[in-house]
Amino acid sequence: MKGLVSIITPSYNSAKFISETIESVQSQTYTNWELIIVNDASSDNTIELLREYIHKDSRIKLLQLKTNSGPAIARNKGIDEAKGDYIAFLDADDIWKPNKLEKQISFMQVENCDVCFSDYDLINDQGVHLNKRIKALPKVSYNTLLKSNYIGNLTGIYNAEVLGKIKSPNLRKRQDWLLWINAVKSSGKDAIGINESLAYYRVHKNSMSFNKFHLLKHNFLVYKKGLGFSVFKSCKYMILFLFEHFFVKSKLVVAIKKI
Repeated sequence: MKGLVSIITPSYNSAKFISETIESVQSQTYTNWELIIVNDASSDNTIELLREYIHKDSRIKLLQLKTNSGPAIARNKGIDEAKGDYIAFLDADDIWKPNKLEKQISFMQVENCDVCFSDYDLINDQGVHLNKRIKALPKVSYNTLLKSNYIGNLTGIYNAEVLGKIKSPNLRKRQDWLLWINAVKSSGKDAIGINESLAYYRVHKNSMSFNKFHLLKHNFLVYKKGLGFSVFKSCKYMILFLFEHFFVKSKLVVAIKKI
């Protein structure tokens, strides 16, 4: 397999988790990668930890923002610096399984796929498995993605050689959803899901994913500000989102045996 993978990791006060995140990248069976960590003006000891890894592994690069700017700007700074044929994302508290990149890059090359994602498992703040898995749909079209975000950002990869550098619109929340909408639209083909869990998503009690109802106002901004829809069209898609969330997407959360 060929192709450099640029992994973009925004980091803000992530000293508690980032070592495990970095080491999950270093454990990849696919070794042709660069990890670009964008420190978003952290006030904890994240920098000290990162310097230790950078000193030992030249594939790890550090960008520093002078002021806290949010995940969209941090991701975009990382994308600007990316040299990879493929671009992937991993937040500073999430974890990849060792075969994650190898499985997806091989699949994308064989299937001529521009955007790929997979199942992932849920863990809590302490890294304890919640015995839940988020299943990936086999295919996700642009129109389907408009109704709900079916691409877990920690599993998504896009072919930058084909699509160019797709960036995050500057919204404080849900900007990852907009990135994948734009990537699939640019591709003109469906994103393809792999029905195998390749990552662990850390659920925090105060996170956006934990409080689903808190997402509603930010979803509206995705439609109105991010996509430029009218108020009427934004409201229409909010209704479609609610239907999708409760009657379709909820069925993709499945219980798994205790690990």
